[in-house]
Amino acid sequence: MNEFEMPNLIRGVIADDERLMRDQLRARLAQVWPSLEIVGEARNGLEAVASVEALRPDVLFLDIRMPGLTGVEAARQIAQLDVGDDTYLPEMVFVTAYDQYAIDAFEQGVVDYILKPTQADRLQITVDRLKERFRNRHVIKPEHHDTKAVPIQQWLHALSARLSGQSFPYLKWLQASVGQTVHMVDVQEVLFCISDDKYTRIQTARQEFLIRKPIKELVDQLDPQLFWQIHRSTLVNVNAIAGVQRDERGRQQVLIKSRADKLAVSRSASQLFKGM
Repeated sequence: MNEFEMPNLIRGVIADDERLMRDQLRARLAQVWPSLEIVGEARNGLEAVASVEALRPDVLFLDIRMPGLTGVEAARQIAQLDVGDDTYLPEMVFVTAYDQYAIDAFEQGVVDYILKPTQADRLQITVDRLKERFRNRHVIKPEHHDTKAVPIQQWLHALSARLSGQSFPYLKWLQASVGQTVHMVDVQEVLFCISDDKYTRIQTARQEFLIRKPIKELVDQLDPQLFWQIHRSTLVNVNAIAGVQRDERGRQQVLIKSRADKLAVSRSASQLFKGM
């Protein structure tokens, strides 16, 4: 498929605290991807988040080391943004001068990376990958799910821990109050978690619990190999997934074993259910 067959015009934002690096990346991108429209630049992580909210680019180039918020911290906030469209999440490319930082993690393919100073041949590889992702966004086989995939928010959490040199133990139990009784819920028994404005519903096979902890906190505290974030407000236990189907509007839904629940899947999480 040629570039002119890609959906719509691709728009990008560059975030780097060094002006020379922004200028260099813009110039290199003009060489290897002339049809890409750079619609904004950001000098730090906070500006990067604001730019995504205001401009809603298709792709974001993020320097890992920036003041205010690092590139990874900015990416984590962007992954949880409420922009009125649960299908929206830009493709992300991290820019780093330190090739020892989590290169093996980048190879998982959740996001891509390029090294400073930017080299045209390596940037071309990244651009080719991005183009392929844009072409394939609507070519999904929902009857299969990829057990090697990791939701981007949990992947970013793991990357943040790797960069900081820290490790965070995952929760084994959730505390949930029912009346005057505090229940200790084994996370292995949790089928899924769904948040609203104030509470998160914790569903097991036998009982429903409500806790005052938002999904964005649970994402960081639950093992990403066990719980996938399939929607901004939803985590699902991978062992509870019976299958995936599409509704009458073509949107993906996760089916839960031995239950009638159908959990909506956002576009940003659709990578989890690509054909293997």
